[in-house]
Amino acid sequence: MPNHIYKRIDLVGSSTESVTDAIEGAIARAHRTTRNLEWFEVEQIRGSIESGKVAQYQVVMKVGFRIDEPG
Repeated sequence: MPNHIYKRIDLVGSSTESVTDAIEGAIARAHRTTRNLEWFEVEQIRGSIESGKVAQYQVVMKVGFRIDEPG
């Protein structure tokens, strides 16, 4: 099994629908500009409240991607 090197980036996703939508939206957007995304780790979940109801979910996460070896 080959050794791999990974780089981590911080992402913050938000959604008015759910935590899952916030995660999936952030990863989908990162996928458009970052190759080899392989894992994510949620660090914080927070949101905003309006009129006694959840108005928005926000998820802070680390996303890891493999760095390709040249050649």
